[in-house]
Amino acid sequence: MSEQDTTHFGYQQVPKGEKAERVADVFHSVAAKYDLMNDLMSVGVHRLWKRYTIEMSGVRHGQRVLDLAGGTGDLAGKFSELVGPEGEVVLADINASMLEVGRQRLVDRGLVGNIEFAQVNAEELPFPDNHFDCITIAFGLRNVTDKDKALASMLRVLKPGGRLLVLEFSKPRAPGLGPIYDAYSFSVLPRLGAMITGDRESYRYLAESIRMHPDQESLKAMMEAVGFERVDYYNLTGGIVALHRGFKF
Repeated sequence: MSEQDTTHFGYQQVPKGEKAERVADVFHSVAAKYDLMNDLMSVGVHRLWKRYTIEMSGVRHGQRVLDLAGGTGDLAGKFSELVGPEGEVVLADINASMLEVGRQRLVDRGLVGNIEFAQVNAEELPFPDNHFDCITIAFGLRNVTDKDKALASMLRVLKPGGRLLVLEFSKPRAPGLGPIYDAYSFSVLPRLGAMITGDRESYRYLAESIRMHPDQESLKAMMEAVGFERVDYYNLTGGIVALHRGFKF
């Protein structure tokens, strides 16, 4: 099998057609305790990363927002409040288990009426051209098999003047942070996953998938290559996470 027919799943090379199913198995396994693990893994800092994303989105009353790989609805819930009853938020995820957890959380919070739910593949978004004012994808792009195709699909469904925000693990830039982060990722995270979810391997995949994801400049170049303009990025927590933003004109 040639390299063109395979892609990475963590550090493994697998047939391209298998990656989505393998990623789905990971998130089916961890969905029920996804939020708890996020809090433990990041010591709660993931909430600050997401808050910054919302602030940088510029979402306003009456707008239409797509939250891709929306998981348990952290971003979608806040966007629902920002766009108000005249606006619309679509919480989308490829994984049915994650989508259901998100749906239940938002319903329990009384956030209904302006939120829709859609099980979609980011590479082939089933929405009209020029439809959304803003798209966010938080900690999801690294799991996509064909990132270029997904970015192009996002560009297509954005309105002119719309913007994409990609919040994702990236490459540490603070001096001395890399070795500490590696030790934490490959020693602590799998053990924590085993203790909390009974699933060590899913969290080893998490650590490996982060290392295989494009670095800050590479992802910026990928966004520009499919047609996004004024692309910039902001390193958070020393570059462990980066927020990329690009516009459609």
